[in-house]
Amino acid sequence: MSFALHGLGVSGGIAIGRAMLMSHATLEVAHLTIAPRLVDKEVARFEHALDKVREELAAMKENTEHAPAELAAFIDLHVMFLADPELVEVPKQIIRERRCNAEWALVQQMEHLVAQFEQFEDAYLKERKFDVVQVVERVVKELLGHPGRAVLKKAKGVTEENLIIVAHDLSPADVIAFKEHRFASFVTDVGGATSHTAILARSMAIPAIVGLSSARSMIRDNELLIVDGARGVLIVNPDERVLEEYRLRKEQIELERSKLKRLKSAPSETLDGVPVSLQANIELPADAKDALESGADGIGLFRTEFLFLGRGDMPSEEEQFEAYRKVIKAMEGRPVTIRTFDLGGDKAIDHQRTQTNPALGRRAIRLSLAEPKMFHLQLRAILRASRYGKVKLLIPMLSHAHQIDATLAAVEQAKSSLRGEKLLFDENIEVGGMIEIPGAALAVSMFLRRLDFLSIGTNDLIQYTLAIDRTDEQVSSLYDPLHPAVLMLVAHTITSAEKAGIPVSVCGEMAGAPKFTRLLLGLGLRTFSMHPSQILEVKSRLVQADVNELAPLVRRILRLEETARIREAVDKLNSPAPMN
Repeated sequence: MSFALHGLGVSGGIAIGRAMLMSHATLEVAHLTIAPRLVDKEVARFEHALDKVREELAAMKENTEHAPAELAAFIDLHVMFLADPELVEVPKQIIRERRCNAEWALVQQMEHLVAQFEQFEDAYLKERKFDVVQVVERVVKELLGHPGRAVLKKAKGVTEENLIIVAHDLSPADVIAFKEHRFASFVTDVGGATSHTAILARSMAIPAIVGLSSARSMIRDNELLIVDGARGVLIVNPDERVLEEYRLRKEQIELERSKLKRLKSAPSETLDGVPVSLQANIELPADAKDALESGADGIGLFRTEFLFLGRGDMPSEEEQFEAYRKVIKAMEGRPVTIRTFDLGGDKAIDHQRTQTNPALGRRAIRLSLAEPKMFHLQLRAILRASRYGKVKLLIPMLSHAHQIDATLAAVEQAKSSLRGEKLLFDENIEVGGMIEIPGAALAVSMFLRRLDFLSIGTNDLIQYTLAIDRTDEQVSSLYDPLHPAVLMLVAHTITSAEKAGIPVSVCGEMAGAPKFTRLLLGLGLRTFSMHPSQILEVKSRLVQADVNELAPLVRRILRLEETARIREAVDKLNSPAPMN
């Protein structure tokens, strides 16, 4: 029987192949009461299991040399979780206080931590609950005497290139074990756009769908699957007509991809000779390599919070300095924009602090200014790294002029401390601000007077403008980049910056979506920043665009009041001639 499942497409393309199911140990463990004299022995059994899992992860880390760099980073994240007192010490307390078995105590604490992660506004932090579950699962397997990675049920007579992994979830450890394989695709029941499965799939340039809910239970081994990574559709046992249609689409996509590679060295300018800078968003130092391979003109957004996540303490100044320097040197003179810490409600900084609504609370620059020691440390590290290339400092979530003044004062304080130690840095480092709050966009002139450049974070700008939690599935359909209010704010920011002679970029998801390339060009945008994998496709749109023709058409779009009409007008902009 043929049927389709819908999820979140996190890596585009089409894969056609046979299902290979992955089985996992269950976390539904029994609750046992143990005798008082056996409590210490049970704690020791728990500690032994933790040590064994640490050893397994250390061994896997040694095998990451030829694997995507993201995998090593996620293994490090799991190692950090295994050092977190919340996951290591609290279960011991539960064992002693409730005289229960280690498996049950660990799972109880896991459920408590997962509930905490659910409260985070930041999408990346929220999805780290899956990492907690995976770490716990490995420990439970060890406690139950079933250590090791998940088991693959490979269909007979099927080559790896035609296999599609179907799993409830994939851990970094599972993926490391498959690093020598060349699977066609991954599909999972859980996960989001920033889950490790999504990041892995993008780094390997293979189609992937997450958040399918029940794929693992509904699909049988060796069933024929079609994975449409762009649309987030998984088709099970397609009929011959559908199969042939997707085979043709797959061939066309592969042909287009081969053509796109020829654009890497082509000038990044429109038909009428307008130069456009296409830069990359990165999370980890290793991502700089992908940025270079995609032909990026620089790093438009280095999300430094990824250096802070998954650890019980803050990375030292030296650790941060080395990470920043690594990226700067890798980019060989191209500009690197480093954004300061952009998270909220982070327990690693203050375990006692809780927020009922982290999205509207003390996060990003608000948190940095409230934690001056942490901020000073990061500013020193960025400044020290600035001597190795063209570095720009980006401040997230600005809403008030006094935040800029306080930030600039903090930068001067960091500079002064470095001068006192006779450490070199770029005295003229540019400081810019993110426009992601409607109030900041409407009052952008006060930022233009104080800053060297602006970067529009469309993800949060849309969220705050429309009062929609973009991580909430119940209202996600209302998250609309083409809402007239969103377009007005973006257009106002770009136009105001242009009049003031201040550079402005867009680093949110809109910049990397080819369907918005011509719209943004018509609005006057000349610097885009996106995931490295999106650069060539966006470039293919801009090299076939004529800004002189687009500008008046986009001005008309801005006068429209209904989203449906705006979407129809934007679709008409996207009719590029085919590449030869």
